[in-house]
Amino acid sequence: MTAITFFDTYAPLLLSGLWATLRICFLATVLALPLGLGVALLLRSRYRPLKALGRLYVEVMRGTPILVVLFLLYYGGPSIGLVLEAEPVGIIGLGLYGAGYFAEIFRAGLQSIAQGQREAARMLGIPNWRILTRIELPQMRRLVTPPVINQVIVLIKESAALSIITVPELTKIGAQIANETFAVIEPYLAVALLYWLLIELFAIAGHWLERKAAHG
Repeated sequence: MTAITFFDTYAPLLLSGLWATLRICFLATVLALPLGLGVALLLRSRYRPLKALGRLYVEVMRGTPILVVLFLLYYGGPSIGLVLEAEPVGIIGLGLYGAGYFAEIFRAGLQSIAQGQREAARMLGIPNWRILTRIELPQMRRLVTPPVINQVIVLIKESAALSIITVPELTKIGAQIANETFAVIEPYLAVALLYWLLIELFAIAGHWLERKAAHG
């Protein structure tokens, strides 16, 4: 089979896998960002149990391979009554995993804001929630945009692990084609090329967001 014949035959299947990867990563990021922010707020809570809970979450997610998180959700979930299809498990697993890393990024961003700003705002009688939403979060957004973009790129690459729980994302499709054709080079080169294109496009969009955040 020539390269042209290969791509002509399997392009629709590969593109369906690319679309699944894109969809899952987008939804996982939508889940991970607010969850990560919530955990970051727990990490700086004045109440020790809440702070310890946030730290526990971060350490567990950072210390556990994504593959183990997926196995626990997909194969262990039914034993506690949690029965989900593979794709929702992939979204939830990737989202929970990413939130641990986003929480540390957001915590560092909030800590880098001068303490004097919070103290001055409190002296003026501004409520804590308004200090957070009007003073801290806008500044944090500018500070954390580059590391957040890098972490999303990491999540895109980590999504390849979802093939283990039968999610039909790009890597799974590549393995399926390799099994059908008994070829290795063509399907995995195509998979690598599509991952590279996806990440390059996202990096370009990320640089645009960085410039916009810097001037916002």
